Amino acid sequence: MTDGVRIERVITQGVLGLGKPGYPPEGIPIENNVWILGDDSSALVIDAAHDAAEIAAAIGDRDPLGILLTHGHEDHINAAVELASRLDTHLYLHPADQFLWEQTVGSEILPDFELADGAIFSVCGSELVTIHTPGHTPGSVSFYFDALGTLFSGDTLFQGGPGATRWDYSSFSQILESIESKLLVLPGDTQVLTGHGDATSICAESKDLEAWKQRGW
Repeated sequence: MTDGVRIERVITQGVLGLGKPGYPPEGIPIENNVWILGDDSSALVIDAAHDAAEIAAAIGDRDPLGILLTHGHEDHINAAVELASRLDTHLYLHPADQFLWEQTVGSEILPDFELADGAIFSVCGSELVTIHTPGHTPGSVSFYFDALGTLFSGDTLFQGGPGATRWDYSSFSQILESIESKLLVLPGDTQVLTGHGDATSICAESKDLEAWKQRGW
């Protein structure tokens, strides 16, 4: 049942790595996609980037079903605690990324629940399925909403290929395995809504799999 169910995109802006080693002193400006899945009465948030007030305003007076975090990087969670407080709702993160959460948020406040591969969330009578897609980070997940033929890929799959794997906890071979075995098996017309930038589709990206393997990043 998908009557009235829609996806809304909120683009938030922030600064990555402010005052941290390896970044310029002023940090790096960055835009993130925050996705809202729901209808006029309830909605679920995917990622909590930069601006809790802007995201909460987009939810309005709808019943908040939760905040799902695709992974633990700073720019996807830095508004999570404030947003959860504003909406009076729960935070979900895969436990393999708790170390990243603690680097940004600390250990005094933790996500309310752990995400697991195959975990299902009911949104407006339809199922949103959690897919563990490690590689970008150990706890990266994607979310598949079959009712609207949509994948929320976080930073695992973008228009043009896999997400970055430059950190010592990342793995290019693992992100490729996640994409090939768990995402590219979805229907080709599945739209892919990413953590940054423009949307793509499973069909558009699958044709370049061998090229990604050859280039090695």
